[in-house]
Amino acid sequence: MEWAPRALKEIWKFAMKEMGTPDVHIDTRLNKAVWAKGIRNVQYRIHVQLSRKHNEDKDSPNKLYTLVTYVPVTTFKNLHSQCG
Repeated sequence: MEWAPRALKEIWKFAMKEMGTPDVHIDTRLNKAVWAKGIRNVQYRIHVQLSRKHNEDKDSPNKLYTLVTYVPVTTFKNLHSQCG
């Protein structure tokens, strides 16, 4: 089974659900981090930051979009959510 595309799809679904915007943009650094170990050896956890932005594209039906960026961390212990 190909896990990297599925992981990106799950990140996309999570961002859409949490931020309430159907338009989700995934940063290239996040894409490279997911694909870093290949298609099958995907990390179990990854730290991402979600930010809602105004859409500059006039043709888009959505006013807002969600940008999902990668946050590199050394350990996943004692992580807390940040607002802002």
